Formats: sequence, structure tokens, C-alpha cells
Amino acid sequence: MKDSHKGLAAVHTSVLIFGITALFSKIIDLTSVEITLLRSVFAAMAITCLFFWFKVSPRLLNKKDYGIALILGILLAVHWVTYFHAMQVSSIATGVIALFTFPIITVFLEPLFDGARPHMRDIVSAMIVLFGIYLLVPEFSLNNSTTQGIFWGFLSAFCFALRNIVQGRYFNRYSARHSLLYQTGVTFILLLPFSFNTIPNVNMIQWGQLLILGIFFTALPHILFAFSLLHLQAKTVSLVACIQVVYATLFAALLLREYPDASTIIGGIIVVSVATYESLFIGKTKS
Repeated sequence: MKDSHKGLAAVHTSVLIFGITALFSKIIDLTSVEITLLRSVFAAMAITCLFFWFKVSPRLLNKKDYGIALILGILLAVHWVTYFHAMQVSSIATGVIALFTFPIITVFLEPLFDGARPHMRDIVSAMIVLFGIYLLVPEFSLNNSTTQGIFWGFLSAFCFALRNIVQGRYFNRYSARHSLLYQTGVTFILLLPFSFNTIPNVNMIQWGQLLILGIFFTALPHILFAFSLLHLQAKTVSLVACIQVVYATLFAALLLREYPDASTIIGGIIVVSVATYESLFIGKTKS
């Protein structure tokens, strides 16, 4: 199999798995903080096994990089907690659509690291995304569950975009294994004080669900996604990633009977279309 075919197989598989991952926010009867805490434990254990298997040292090159890893871990923790919480208080479709505002957030945040200004094209894209989000909001009140889901999903997207930028600029010398190991480790340490008393009450079924989530729906797709970037252009990987919204919504409808209404579908199409456009443009500029 050609390297490009391997890359395509890896990214499509990872995006499919990420789409299914969203369902765990509803399946596991725990809070988003508790799920994220225990998910990170199993993911970190799986990544640690890979280091032993490949006989690679997990150490970083200098002390500064440990500080960067700490920042990345904090951002990942907030991203995971708010993402799962968004879907718990609203619907999976709403949470995932809100998350995919991150390409727009990225094009506004990234110039700040260079002292530049966003292009007019990005401003127009942002206005279109805001219109798509407007269609999703039934009323501008945080008492509404859908509005809450959009708020938390947008916060998750912000943390995700910022993490990607920081990682791409200051942690790009390390493999996906190093990145995920330290980020999940920081996530566990950060969230442990908030859920320590809950751990003894987790039942066997939930432990099994968390084990599957941590290994097969966290560590595995992240490694596959990183592998795809070695063999494909960034724009190709980004474009395929947008299909995650379709997968998550479809699985939620088939398995959980969560059916999106017309405004959610239209708003989702708008948001994903702009995300696709921005991903394509960013990919072209970086190819």
C-alpha cells in the first residue's frame, strides 16, 4: 500500500472513531470532569506502553519544554471537559458543530502570535459562522440547554484552537506519543482534586466503558491522526476531519435516537462548510 493510501486510511479511521467518541458523553453516567479524568488515565497508560514497546525515552529535551507541556495539558483538560459537558447539557450534534468553529478561531488567534491582523476573508468567514451559530440558538438565554451547549462547545473550540497553535509552534519537535503522554498526565493531575471522592463509586461497567474510551477512542485515534499527517498534506487531513460532524450526528441518531431539527442541520451545514473552506485555505498556504 502506498504511503498516501496508508495516510488516508489512518485519517478516515481516526475521524470515524472521534465521531463515535462523542457518544460516550451520553453513555457513561458520570460528569464531564469525571469522564475526562479517568479517560486520561487509561490513555496515558496506553501511551506509556508504547514507549516501552518501542524503547523510546519519554524525556523532553529541556526544562522549557516541560512548561509548554504543562500549558498544553491544561488546555487539553479544559477542551475535553467543556466538549463533553456541551453534549451532556444539549445534544451531540450541537456540541460537535460548536466545536468546529475552531478553524475560524484559529485564523483569528494565530496572527496574534505574529503581531499581524486577520484578513478580510477571515472576517467574512467569521460572520458567516456567527450566522450559522445564530440559527442553532433557540433563544439568547443560558437557561436554554441548547444555548448552554453552544457556549460550552465554543469554549472547547477556543481551547482546542489555542492548544493546536501552541503545540504547532513550540512543541512540534516531539512525536504524538510525547505530546499525548504529557497532556493526559497533566489532565489527570489537574482534575484529580475535583473527582477524587467519585473514583471509589465508579462501578465495573463504567470502568469498562472508560477503559474502552481511553485506549480505543482516545490514544488510538490520536496516534492514527498524527500518523496521517506524516503522509498527507495538512489541508487533506483538515478536510477529512470536518466529516466528524456528520459521523457524530449520524451515530447519535442511530444509537441514541438524537435527531437534529431543521435549524441545527442548516446551521451545521453553514459552520462545517466554512470550516472546510478555512481548512482548505490554510492547507494551501502551508503546503
